Amino acid sequence: MRARGMTYDTGFVRQGGSSRPTFDPARVARELAIIRDDLHCTAVQITGGDPDRLELAARAAARLGLEVWFSPYPLELDAEAMLALFADCAARAERLRAEGAEVVLVAGVELTLMNRGFVEGDSVAERLARLLADPGRRAERIAEASERLNAFLRRSVRLVRRTFHGPVTYAAIPFERVDWELFDIVAVELIRSAEVADRFRDGVRSLVAGGKPVAITGFGTATWRGAADRAPRSMEILEHDAAGEPVRLTGPFDRDEAGQAAYLRELLEIFEAEGVDATFVFLFALDNLPHRPDGDPRLDLDLASLGIVKVLAQGHGTTYPGLPWEPKAAFAAVAESYGGG
Repeated sequence: MRARGMTYDTGFVRQGGSSRPTFDPARVARELAIIRDDLHCTAVQITGGDPDRLELAARAAARLGLEVWFSPYPLELDAEAMLALFADCAARAERLRAEGAEVVLVAGVELTLMNRGFVEGDSVAERLARLLADPGRRAERIAEASERLNAFLRRSVRLVRRTFHGPVTYAAIPFERVDWELFDIVAVELIRSAEVADRFRDGVRSLVAGGKPVAITGFGTATWRGAADRAPRSMEILEHDAAGEPVRLTGPFDRDEAGQAAYLRELLEIFEAEGVDATFVFLFALDNLPHRPDGDPRLDLDLASLGIVKVLAQGHGTTYPGLPWEPKAAFAAVAESYGGG
C-alpha cells in the first residue's frame, strides 16, 4: 500500500454549527504527530466544513511530512454553496501544494445523500428512504441521481482545476455511478457489512482492476457489540435532539473494542492484499460523541463513535497526558497494521 492514511475531523458543519465546537491548534498539531509517529501513517485526510480549519490542519500535517488529502465535507448545501466551498478549498490546497506539500484535493464526499439537489428529501434519512423505497424502481432512481451527480461533478472539477494543479478525486458511495474519467484517483467509501461480507473482497478487486489508483475512504465501525455487522449504519443507535445534536443511545449496548479493532485489521489486510493504493481509516476522533463510563449507559455516546480513540467527557487521558482522550483497541490494531506488526 502506497499511502497508509487516517481521517482527521476538523468539525462537520451543519446549519452554522460545528460538531467540534473548540479547535485548539496545539492539540491538532500534537494529534497529527501521533497519527504519523504512533499510528505509522504516511497520509491524512483532513475533513470538515470550515475552510480555515481545514487549511490550519492541512498545514500542520504538511509540516510533519504527511501526504495531505484536503477534503471539504459539505452538509445540507445546495449546488452553488458547494461550488463556492470547493473553489475556496482549491485555492488553499494549491497554495499548500505550491509550497512543496504532497496534496490531493477531494472534491466532495457522499454528495448524493449528504446534500440537496440529487435526491428528493430534506434530510439524509428522507433521501435514503426515497432511494430505497419501491425496489422495482430503485435502479432507475439511482441512475437518475447519478446523472445529476455527474453533471454537478463536471462543473465542480472544471472549477477546481482552474486553481488546483494536483490530483483531484471524489469520495463516492458505492451506489453512485461516478464518471471516474473526470478524476485522477478512484476513491470509494467502502464499508463492509454482514450483507456484503461474502463478496466484499471481490468488490475491492474489481475496483483495483479498473486501472486507476484506488483509495478506500470512510471505512470503519462503531464500538458496540454487533456494530461490525451493521456498518455502515452502526451509528444509527444515536438519538438526536430537535437541532440534530446527539444526546443519548437508543438503548443499552455492550462495549466491544476488540470487535472494532478486528474489523479494521481485517479490512486493512484485504485492501493491502488486493492492491489498493491508499486507505483512510474513518476516523481518529469524534469530539461530539464523548465517553461516559459512569452513570446512565445510554449517555456513553462513544459506543456509537467510529473513532479509534474515546474522547473523554471530562478531564484528560493518561496515555497521552494533556489530551482529552484515551486510545481504544482499534488504535493499536491500526498501528500494528500500518507498522507491519
